[in-house]
Amino acid sequence: MLTIKLDDLSGPEIAALIGEHLANMAENSPPESIHALNLDGLKRPDVTFWSAWIDDELAGCGALKELDDQHGEVKSMRTAIPYRGKGVAKQVLAHLLEEAARRGYRQVSLETGSMEAFAPARRLYEGFGFTYCEPFADYVEDPNSVFMTKRI
Repeated sequence: MLTIKLDDLSGPEIAALIGEHLANMAENSPPESIHALNLDGLKRPDVTFWSAWIDDELAGCGALKELDDQHGEVKSMRTAIPYRGKGVAKQVLAHLLEEAARRGYRQVSLETGSMEAFAPARRLYEGFGFTYCEPFADYVEDPNSVFMTKRI
């Protein structure tokens, strides 16, 4: 059973998972195309971070950044390697979308990579009804990025 909880990013498991996330981004994207947040970026007041646990093991995480009072951005979606393909990301994304609706957002957007390594993420977002869009917020066109959005 998966438990999703607000997280203050102070635990060593979270630091390790975010470190893995950033290292993986560096392996698959040029530096100018990496938009993943580090621990300090995730602690900003406009970002809310959740961790997902199975018993006492960290299974994944996700965050919601407030762009304005009607628009949120999905950030830091990551599933721990032992839990990939087991529905963790679907449950975390569903939680983020429920929270966005609770906050009264009308739209949720995200940026992810355009390379093959990011194909599973794109399929996940497409499955939740996200569609491809132009860059939003402070993003600019980048051949290594795709932008997606969903009206809620």
